[in-house]
Amino acid sequence: MDGLKTAIGLMSGTSMDGIDVALLQTDGENRVKRGAFLGVPYDAAFRKRLKGAMEDAKSVTDRRQRPGTLADVENELTRRHAQAVGLFLRHHGLTFEMIDVVGFHGQTVLHRPDQGLTVQLGDGQLLADLTDLPVVHDMRANDMVHGGQGAPLVPAYHAALAQNLELSERPVCFVNIGGISNLTYVSLEGDIRAYDSGPGNTLIDQWVEAHAGIPFDQDGMIASEGQIVEALAEEYLSSSFFAGSRRRSLDRADFLPPPGDAAELADGARTLAYVAAAAIIQSARHLPHAPRLYVVCGGGRLNKVLMNDLVRLAEELKARVVRAEDAGLDGDAMEAEAWAYLAVRSMKGLPLTFPGTTGVQQPVSGGLVAFPQQNR
Repeated sequence: MDGLKTAIGLMSGTSMDGIDVALLQTDGENRVKRGAFLGVPYDAAFRKRLKGAMEDAKSVTDRRQRPGTLADVENELTRRHAQAVGLFLRHHGLTFEMIDVVGFHGQTVLHRPDQGLTVQLGDGQLLADLTDLPVVHDMRANDMVHGGQGAPLVPAYHAALAQNLELSERPVCFVNIGGISNLTYVSLEGDIRAYDSGPGNTLIDQWVEAHAGIPFDQDGMIASEGQIVEALAEEYLSSSFFAGSRRRSLDRADFLPPPGDAAELADGARTLAYVAAAAIIQSARHLPHAPRLYVVCGGGRLNKVLMNDLVRLAEELKARVVRAEDAGLDGDAMEAEAWAYLAVRSMKGLPLTFPGTTGVQQPVSGGLVAFPQQNR
């Protein structure tokens, strides 16, 4: 496909469960050919180190600072990403020479948009040296320099996908339910609006890990055995975040897990699944028009209880909810694909963010490009 670049996207999200690796061929504009995907999980010991790094990051006042364990964790994280790229290529019978560029998100350990501060661990130059490939990294910072919230960045890719999908129901809203959930609204005319919509998997994960010693509620099995604690749900959904007219980007710590005695294990998981679904619908009320279709991606789409709540709440507003796979997409791969897409846009100097997505003053590009300085 002439004019297309072959890119790998790397994503390690707020759930901190592993590295998503996706292949994309794109011109960074409207042409997109989706490729292979691989998820590479973190072991429990490294997930614990990442959580410790988040604690150390609380003292950061400049995004270049690496106090405490941050420098060591960043080095290991980067090397794990390099290993994930090699594993991905071998798994799918590809070679390094087939790849034009890598889009590297890194691991967000601090996000304070109101202070113009965001920190993603990940050494772009080291990754470029280890893979012998150009690496685009640090894609959020320039948006914040120009008055944006630094997130979400995926909407540019959602808009490209919408142009390539045969969706009769518009406006369409892409919903990514990761640790934090976010929405991308694509109008009939192709205009986009996007923002974080509230807690996704984070509260559920923290709850079941604290009470059951497991990292997440697989398929919503624990939640399926519980009942909604109305007072607890109301406490979350009455947050000023949902009522305020100004949409803002969220940090993992903006919504904290309930106190240990707030509910039994299953009731807590059930309540937090409902909160995640209701937060999406409440936040969608700030969109220019009510969506007719919600396309759901991210790990939260696998929580059957959460999805059933979302379907029910959307139906009350005459809207339909489908999983990404029902629209011919891969709900696990979409964020990693987006980082591949954004890397190509960055290399071409095209905007990554827009006033309607991050609140930036004007459309701006971003990202730093690291070229390999030594052979793999």
